[in-house]
Amino acid sequence: MTLTAAQFHQAVEGGIVVSCQAGLGSPLRDSATLTRMAEAAVVGGAAAIRCGGVGGVEDVAAIRAAVHAPVVGLTKEGTSGVYITPSVRSALAVGSAGADVVAADATARERGAGDAFADIVRAVHDAGLLVMADVATRAEGIAAFECGADVVATTLSGYTGDGPPAGGPDLLLVAQLRAALGPGAAILAEGRYHRPEQARLAIEAGASAVVVGTAITDPVWITTSFVRTVHQA
Repeated sequence: MTLTAAQFHQAVEGGIVVSCQAGLGSPLRDSATLTRMAEAAVVGGAAAIRCGGVGGVEDVAAIRAAVHAPVVGLTKEGTSGVYITPSVRSALAVGSAGADVVAADATARERGAGDAFADIVRAVHDAGLLVMADVATRAEGIAAFECGADVVATTLSGYTGDGPPAGGPDLLLVAQLRAALGPGAAILAEGRYHRPEQARLAIEAGASAVVVGTAITDPVWITTSFVRTVHQA
């Protein structure tokens, strides 16, 4: 059953969306492994799963078949610039793989051979699915919302050369988007949420939900954090 924007917002409201992705070279770079990770996250209370990335539609399809929670899907094409679901073609492929929501880069950067974000929104909506806009700034969030994005996420804050450097999570952007888009907009806080208390602060700042990836689903990062802390003691 296709989710409406209101149903998705209600499903994730006040919750944690877990990002189950693994890059090339990761020991976890396997659709079956990431599917089990998604299943475990749902058992733990995840409100939705964000997946795809370099695993693309294979990861999305495998996870969609395994979990009943809403699925936010994406592809990653390349390693720099606009590479998160950059085209209508990739967006429709993600939707066909079973995603309820298609996440795409909605920053103001030069899109190269990629399609305009507005074209992606139009095509995904025509397919009966929802669009999540991954943005880096307040202005980009407003523009994406005006283009028809059903969800606006702070995913790319600190990664495009605009806004604060990639340190902690951008709580200010969450608050700015809530003030600009109003109480009914679906706003997801994403990017460098490494501790539970940071997720709580994001909800208090106005986020509808918080996307957490690395701190939950990357054992290499988690182990490194422990090792580094112990060695500093």
